[in-house]
Amino acid sequence: MHAMARAAQDWRMHARDFLAQSERPLIVVLGPTASGKTAFSISLASSLQDAGRSGEIVNADSRQLYRKLDIGTAKVTPEERKDVPHHLLDILDPREEATAGWYREQAEQAIMDVRRRGNVPLLVGGSMLYLSTIIDDLTMAPPSDSALRAALNAEYDKDGGAALYARLADIDPESAATIDIRNKPYVVRAVEIHELLQSPKSSAVPRSELRAGTAIPAKHDLLIFGVSRSREELDERINARCEAMFDAGWVAEVRDLLAQGYGPNDPGMKSHGYRDIIRFLEEQIPFTERALMERIATKTRQYAKKQMAWWKNDARIVWL
Repeated sequence: MHAMARAAQDWRMHARDFLAQSERPLIVVLGPTASGKTAFSISLASSLQDAGRSGEIVNADSRQLYRKLDIGTAKVTPEERKDVPHHLLDILDPREEATAGWYREQAEQAIMDVRRRGNVPLLVGGSMLYLSTIIDDLTMAPPSDSALRAALNAEYDKDGGAALYARLADIDPESAATIDIRNKPYVVRAVEIHELLQSPKSSAVPRSELRAGTAIPAKHDLLIFGVSRSREELDERINARCEAMFDAGWVAEVRDLLAQGYGPNDPGMKSHGYRDIIRFLEEQIPFTERALMERIATKTRQYAKKQMAWWKNDARIVWL
């Protein structure tokens, strides 16, 4: 049997055996960007239909939550989703902010709704923290306190963040090491979380526990598929996808969003690649469009590497 045919048989067998013994099934499909999660998840849903079950896909890509951001997020197309119900796509305006805690509430509700209909929820995406809010049942950081946030913003503005960042480095050196002092929202939020919890932001996500794969939530029976590619193949796929996005009109999509009044500080417009294109259109970076495309592809390859590092030691994942 060819390796590809054997792999296809194996994942179908995994899914069949899992559903036969699961009372609260949740099948997860994760993997780095451009690995093929969308195509696999639709094949998986189709295979469930062939076995007499119906699958419904719950989006776990933080950028595909946003309306109007289609090309640059590689959003699953209407044609691709016509035979399989999809949830948590196109539910936010680019000016609306999505947090991991908010996502958790929305995704848990969507998963429960799918189960109430007697169907199988498939959680599909590559946003590491968003996935972990469900599969690891994280206790997320608290909601923002408007008065405290205003005070911290004012403190940051006094000296460009020098004192506030020094304070962060003292109370939460792990978070400070990952945040640039110029990133005002992140510096302010990290200090705010410490003030509200009286504990560091870095402790809100117990990564050592998560990476060991020990925090299995009681509310879901999990089958986690990971879609994997060799580093060389994934790099080629990322480069090809980025080029296809530009050919499909990604720059024009961003230009149209700017014409509608959206800007680089809107939460949705902070999506990967969009801010680079905005800077290009506003002539803040002296690039040709080809150089811009290569810059975004490079950043995407770096992000894919971070995704794989995040999941590297999770023994629950069945890698395909």
